Amino acid sequence: MIDGLSYMALGLFSSLIIGLIIKTVGDQLEWTWFTEMGVLAMGLMGPAIGAAVAYGLKAPPLVLFATVIAGAAGAQLGGPAGSFIAALFATEIGKIVSKETKVDILVTPFVTILVGFFVATFIGPPINYGMTSLGSVIMWATEQQPIIMGVLVAVLMGWALTAPISSAAIAFMLGLEGIAAGAATIGCAAQMVGFAVSSYRENKVSGLLAIGIGTSMLQVPNIIRNPWIIIPPTIAGVVFAPIGTTIFNMTNVKEGAGMGTSGFVGQIMTFASMGFSVSVLLKVLLLHIIGPAVVSLAISEWMRKKSYIKDGDMKINIGG
Repeated sequence: MIDGLSYMALGLFSSLIIGLIIKTVGDQLEWTWFTEMGVLAMGLMGPAIGAAVAYGLKAPPLVLFATVIAGAAGAQLGGPAGSFIAALFATEIGKIVSKETKVDILVTPFVTILVGFFVATFIGPPINYGMTSLGSVIMWATEQQPIIMGVLVAVLMGWALTAPISSAAIAFMLGLEGIAAGAATIGCAAQMVGFAVSSYRENKVSGLLAIGIGTSMLQVPNIIRNPWIIIPPTIAGVVFAPIGTTIFNMTNVKEGAGMGTSGFVGQIMTFASMGFSVSVLLKVLLLHIIGPAVVSLAISEWMRKKSYIKDGDMKINIGG
């Protein structure tokens, strides 16, 4: 499930998210062919999720190619959650029957597509409904209690981003929008920027870039060894999320809510949600980058002086 979610996020990025960015650029610059290219990429989200999940679960070729269809069926009949579930079941059942018969070239893709379409038809819609309903409750609760829920959403989504779970996939399946998505973006950005800055003395510029615009997941082995290191970026999210939900009214869309500063997609999607202006740019810089960096660095340095964090505790291995 975790592997599938992680690769689902890659499928999302390779289709819907990058497509939305391309479309936005095309709309803003009035490049029709860019807009058309973006719309095409966005429309192929289901097949991309199917291929990504199958690849992530190490499916053999026939299963992988057939799961493209399962993912498409899931997206059409059950939305993003349906696409993921259909691809997951289709891949695992397809792997079971793969190369078990003398007519493998017929049996394997047939079974894979059959399972995917069955799941997409009967299981995908209720799961998608449950996910979107939960997302609606989260968004409603955040509007009613922007401080408390803003903090909860920021912390939980930030932890999901750092853990081997895809916060991008979760945000998309929940359909997070508005200030709930804005809080999620702040929490995710705080994790990435916070870890990048507080571990600079160990990881230097390469680590700063790898964590800050790559993924804070690189710190997972270090968190397991010393859980104290997750406190600085988490507190940064706790500090700035309620500011974003109350004072600055920061919003985002589901495609960017769980991305943090990874490739600056969270920031690009914030501009797509709030419009691009100097005011919005300053808010993004303060709440997504500068604020979390300052708070995380200050807290981590204090924790180093108190020996909660020792030199080398946040050293990452990015040498391959």
